[in-house]
Amino acid sequence: MSKAFAKSLSQLNKALIRRLNALFIRGQPPPARPDGRVVPPLDALASGSGVAVCKVEGGLLRSSSAFPYFMLVALEAGGLLRGLLLLLLYPALRLLGHGRAIRAMAAVSFLGLQKDAFRAGRAALPRLLLEDVSAEVFDAAVASSRRRVVCVSAMPRVMVEPFLREYLGVGAVVAPEMREFRGRYLGVMQDESEVLRGLDVEKVIAAREEKGGDGDDVVGVGGLGSSFLHLFQNHCKEVYVPTESARRRWHALPRRRYPKPLIFHDGRIAFRPTPAATLAMFMWLPLGAALAVARIASFLVLPFSLSVPLLAALGMHNRIIANPSSAATNLFACNHRSLLDPLYVAVVAGRADLAAATYSISRLSEILSPIPTFRLTRDRAADCAAMQAKLSGGGGGGGLVVCPEGTTCREPFLLRFSPLFAELGRDVAPVALHSAVGMFHGTTAGGWKALDPLFLLMNPVPAYIVQFLDTIKCGGGGGEAEAARAVANEVQRRIAEALGYTCTGLTRRDKYLMLAGNEGLVDVDNGAKKKTTSTT
Repeated sequence: MSKAFAKSLSQLNKALIRRLNALFIRGQPPPARPDGRVVPPLDALASGSGVAVCKVEGGLLRSSSAFPYFMLVALEAGGLLRGLLLLLLYPALRLLGHGRAIRAMAAVSFLGLQKDAFRAGRAALPRLLLEDVSAEVFDAAVASSRRRVVCVSAMPRVMVEPFLREYLGVGAVVAPEMREFRGRYLGVMQDESEVLRGLDVEKVIAAREEKGGDGDDVVGVGGLGSSFLHLFQNHCKEVYVPTESARRRWHALPRRRYPKPLIFHDGRIAFRPTPAATLAMFMWLPLGAALAVARIASFLVLPFSLSVPLLAALGMHNRIIANPSSAATNLFACNHRSLLDPLYVAVVAGRADLAAATYSISRLSEILSPIPTFRLTRDRAADCAAMQAKLSGGGGGGGLVVCPEGTTCREPFLLRFSPLFAELGRDVAPVALHSAVGMFHGTTAGGWKALDPLFLLMNPVPAYIVQFLDTIKCGGGGGEAEAARAVANEVQRRIAEALGYTCTGLTRRDKYLMLAGNEGLVDVDNGAKKKTTSTT
């Protein structure tokens, strides 16, 4: 009798500990269930039709902290000093609850920012958020074609809505707005009650209208904090509340399964800005700046035979795949990863006479370039004549390195190749380039392009793969437009095949419209700026 009593007492004690963990350690109780039924497993939510209400923090996203997302906003939209302030406040944020910590981080990250100029939610955050999506929650609550998905977040709407609607196809987003005055954010978010007053909850949650299912079939996936908790309590038939241990077992959603591929993104930060990683970045900045100056000086002062081994000793790693057929070629066409692409082609080919044909690099980058730069005007006839003259020996002679995409692409995709280089009628050597950085991106669509070389060379160990492919034979000069387009497509296809990239029909104009809200800006001689198009 005593053994049975002891066993029952032990089981009761374990159940009590689990309940206390759910209530206090994980920070939120499970939603109230008036019928007393057990909360269902996550897999059970994948079946059926109707509506899935999903909490973003700790539900859709695997991370238990929203700090990296606000740090990215602080660094990209506010600058290094704002990011440093947020990092210094991190110990105090740990003492606050989830909801109060988010409000405090929003105040630091958004205070004073211009509303119309804020593009981090569309340009920089989607990459970071997509990498944190739980494959298990995505399959159970988001991917089902029979359910309408409503995502709930305590983070500002301007941070999460572009990612949720454009990349995941979420039907509705419930999140607070940032208050603003005269076009600038005040750093204060709407209260939950204010959000709900301006929201027709019944219409948002209704399932029958959108999917034709049972209107009562509303399921939920809870998460961190207690924001919008009554939406789950009052409207969800079943709610799954993930524990911390369950989140640790979740897997990231693979890139190949993104509902919409991530092709374009902007911002300088190339890593996930957790508190530890951000602290490491700030500690690296002084050394990184000195290292970048040393690398630039090596490029400018020393010949290739000396600068290449010295730069390797300074942490710049390269892998070269040569091809004898490209040795006698004067025209090289490569995909565009950074402003160093033509330089790497020239160094690997051992050709100091190669010039880089460019569209819109900054004047500072032109001055710092160790090889000649050849500025194009986007006037097809004039550019074609100038390139022919350059290849024929005019203007100093030598060869050309062109990037037919017209702009950089960070992800494993190739933009549409302009056929301008193929209209020259010269044999062309395709060059496949792959670059990798660990801390800073050396390209930007909405930032100051003059800092591109500095940020790129501040990376601790930037890496490049340069692969020369078989030369493509072209006809005589002045080829027809259709033949030139075929050659450009073949060059794109071969480079994509060598790198394992995906070809697209997107252009520079598509990139800038998405990331910067314009068609691309280039500097002109008088210091002003003008819009350009992607006609070449």
